[in-house]
Amino acid sequence: MKRTFLGELEEVVLLTVAVLAEDAYAVTVAQELDQKTGRAVGFSTVHTTLQRLEEKGYLSSEMGGATAERGGRRKRFFRVTAFGRKGLREAKEAREALWNAMSPQTLQLMGN
Repeated sequence: MKRTFLGELEEVVLLTVAVLAEDAYAVTVAQELDQKTGRAVGFSTVHTTLQRLEEKGYLSSEMGGATAERGGRRKRFFRVTAFGRKGLREAKEAREALWNAMSPQTLQLMGN
């Protein structure tokens, strides 16, 4: 599989799926994003991003059972794949390398 890069929204959605583990489906991902980041992302945007991440190989999914609370509809649960974990590690390492390369003067101007 060739290397693909994560966009910023893809990265936070992928991280959120990792945080939610067994309970990661579009609604819970959107709620968790809002709670943890203060960023309100619409359900359709999250759903599209989850599908794109699955197409890229970062996520896998499976259908859960039908529930009465959802009118008999089933939930699609997502999990981070090995490729997704690798992508998250690479994104974290790239960000850390950039932060670590920042001069002390620049960090001081930023209030750090």
